[in-house]
Amino acid sequence: MCGFVVSKAVGNAVTRNLVKRRLRELVAPVIAARPQGLSIVVRALPSAAHTSWADLARDYEAAWESVARKLGVADEAEATAEGTS
Repeated sequence: MCGFVVSKAVGNAVTRNLVKRRLRELVAPVIAARPQGLSIVVRALPSAAHTSWADLARDYEAAWESVARKLGVADEAEATAEGTS
């Protein structure tokens, strides 16, 4: 399961939906390979509205790898990151 928190500080409705669509694309490989019972919540900061795809992907992958290490699913995080590059 994955949820997105994209506040009005990110921009108008069109911008917020664009950010959610971009994040959904980044999260898809993680959801497909995630351990059962893991819920993911992604919070978009206002700068996400103006961030390039490459920067957004790099930031997301770094955040996921950090969380995966803490949860003990680091091997899976590395395999997922390799699949998105």
